[in-house]
Amino acid sequence: MVKVWYEPPPYGPRTSLMRPAYGLGKGTDAPGWVKALSRMPKWQAIGGTVTLFSMLAWLPLLNAKLPYTMSPEYLAAQRAYMRYHNMNPIYGISSKKARAADH
Repeated sequence: MVKVWYEPPPYGPRTSLMRPAYGLGKGTDAPGWVKALSRMPKWQAIGGTVTLFSMLAWLPLLNAKLPYTMSPEYLAAQRAYMRYHNMNPIYGISSKKARAADH
């Protein structure tokens, strides 16, 4: 039987012998903001990124009009239809309490 002596790589598991370890080590030419971002706690970096992209997604909605289904006339017609067909009669729009509140 042959004995095998295992010696792990010098930069940790799953690393090559001919290059430095993963991540921003010494001697990288990364911009300063990338280095600062890599040293930041992960929850702050992820939270800031999600906030930034949420704000960017919200920008087109600033000047948008509401859909026609949100108009008061449409909502009143929808309520009347639901009452006529006795939809949700126990606690909803067709209940005695909801009907008394509208009159």
